[in-house]
Amino acid sequence: MTQLPRLLTLSPQDNVAIALDDLAAGDVVGQDSLTLVQSVARGHKVAIAPIAAGRNVLRYGQIIGQATADIAAGEHVHVHNLGMGEHAQDYAHASEATELNAATDARTFDGYHRADGRVGTRNYLGILTSVNCSGSVAKFIAEAAEKSGLLDDFPNIDGIVPITHGTGCGMSGENEGYDTLFRTLAGYAQHPNFGGILLIGLGCEVMQVSALVGGRPIRADGALRYMTIQHEGGTRKTIEKGLTELRGIAELANAATRQPAPISHLMVGMQCGGSDGYSGITANPALGVASDMLVQHGGTTILSETSEIYGAEHLLTRRASSVEVGEKLIDRVRWWEDYTARNKGEMDNNPSPGNKRGGLTTILEKSLGAVAKSGSALLTDVYLFAEKIDKRGFVFMDSPGFDPCSVTGQIASGANLIVFTTGRGSVSGYMPTPCIKIATNSEMYARMADDMDVNCGDIISEGVSLHDKGAEIFEMFIRIASGEQTKSEDLGFGGVEFVPWQIGAVM
Repeated sequence: MTQLPRLLTLSPQDNVAIALDDLAAGDVVGQDSLTLVQSVARGHKVAIAPIAAGRNVLRYGQIIGQATADIAAGEHVHVHNLGMGEHAQDYAHASEATELNAATDARTFDGYHRADGRVGTRNYLGILTSVNCSGSVAKFIAEAAEKSGLLDDFPNIDGIVPITHGTGCGMSGENEGYDTLFRTLAGYAQHPNFGGILLIGLGCEVMQVSALVGGRPIRADGALRYMTIQHEGGTRKTIEKGLTELRGIAELANAATRQPAPISHLMVGMQCGGSDGYSGITANPALGVASDMLVQHGGTTILSETSEIYGAEHLLTRRASSVEVGEKLIDRVRWWEDYTARNKGEMDNNPSPGNKRGGLTTILEKSLGAVAKSGSALLTDVYLFAEKIDKRGFVFMDSPGFDPCSVTGQIASGANLIVFTTGRGSVSGYMPTPCIKIATNSEMYARMADDMDVNCGDIISEGVSLHDKGAEIFEMFIRIASGEQTKSEDLGFGGVEFVPWQIGAVM
């Protein structure tokens, strides 16, 4: 990157630069003494050369769209003069597949070792529901447990998490929507951040409890109990029975204590939301450095939000470990093109209004910044939403761009940490998995200091290197995994962020 006094040009091929300050019409900026035609807000784009209508606009050395009108040097480039246009890509599957060098230092974190070989970063009890109809009773049981002081006798347990949602019935029992929900619920039931699970259904729903538990071990430690409200005889009897079962599960979960584990057992879901013009030049590439460091130590990082890598997928297919892995990613992109078309949507429904206010114009521009979270590691495999991740390294899990839904899938797939970059100030948390919030700019970090864990704005304001900031994030992975609380945990987030991906007709 070449940093100019008040502009940042990301690639020699670019014909736009990023404003690093609020610029006024008439300001003379940059080493070429560019005179601004109009005011440009911080994080927004400025043309650094004339761009004729119909010509490509380049950022990161990549196409982010076409000019919809003639653009003069020094003019603001945004929604009024930049559109999508054609964006065909050369996928060149596996053409740049290069393994990172393995780390030479052995790092550990203090986690909860589970019977299936995985390691948790937290030790919660979960009350998991098969259907919305059992959601209130799950919350009643959690409230009754809290009032009775049930956990007072179990100091090694972090808390009780009722996992409720809005689906489980009024759906087909044999399509991809059903399969997706099944994977999601099964993934949470087996998650290493849960020391035990109480599974509750109503009894007559499509997503039957018996289907979830029948014919296979859900948890190798045996710390799972299940019931239906109809079988137990209604609400009060289910609460009473639930408290008894919860105490039995707690006795098993409380036996677990934090013990050292290699950081190869960390699986980090990477997200971005409420992005701005800084996301792709501060927080996301810094997270990419941290992702590479974890992969070098044998750990796993997960990129998702398929609709928000659209237009940048060629950067991932080139790093695929094989042609087959690259084709798996493109298969998901094609599925999304069909999915949005049949539901009368479009892939360019992003950036959101908040993203646009932050300086992002097209989904191509947003996607190129989002992919920076993945660093430079080999793409080892591609997974369906909530599919159990069984390979280490950098992987991709298919999901919508809606953050709570995407994170729900990553946790169901096994993520025991979540890291979330934001430029506008997203607030959320995802029990049972801690979420690290990373600010892209110093102004928002200062304004929302109670919600943000890491500031990446100092990459611009103080010249901190991407490597040093990535190392800071990497070290935070280890501290949070070992029990240090995130800001979202301190605030109590996680009660409403379980959002399964609901695919198909509601009947």
